[in-house]
Amino acid sequence: MKVIIGAGQIRYEGWIPTQENELNLLSITDWNKLFSVESIDAILAEHVWEHLTYEEGVLAAINCYKYLKPGGYIRCAVPDINFRNDWYQNMVQVGGPGPIEHPAATHKIVYDYQTLENVFKSAGFIVSLLEYCDENGDFHYTYWNESDGKVGRSFRFDTRNSLEKLGMVSIIIDARKPLIIKV
Repeated sequence: MKVIIGAGQIRYEGWIPTQENELNLLSITDWNKLFSVESIDAILAEHVWEHLTYEEGVLAAINCYKYLKPGGYIRCAVPDINFRNDWYQNMVQVGGPGPIEHPAATHKIVYDYQTLENVFKSAGFIVSLLEYCDENGDFHYTYWNESDGKVGRSFRFDTRNSLEKLGMVSIIIDARKPLIIKV
């Protein structure tokens, strides 16, 4: 079972789309209505975690951990505070750039890669960085398979990017629940 958190209009074959009104990441009641503990193989959350405080992000990661199978993972993408682009930073800032209708109006945090790693490590995950900018603004990329969760706001799939210029990037991680081997 593969689940998209906060799917909006996104639909991928083989993935179950969910919206906040049916699955609030912080509500065990919502999780229990839709899933059994350790029943999910993969979760995709593109630009969701920035709508939670740091503490809420940790709780959401703990809840994901509980419902993922051993060896399951969450692919999470968030805006990157280290991306050196003034337009981008204005668009993703906490509280957003404009009216409440703007998607960023409910941003509560803008992550750097280490802070996002810590959210998921504190829940017990093993974290792999796939895309991010470091403290110097340098972009780092590790190949990832889109069939494991396609992130539209990524180096490869956002049309604002080219080999010559980055226009829209995200911090993208895979956070894997350790495989437990019973003997």
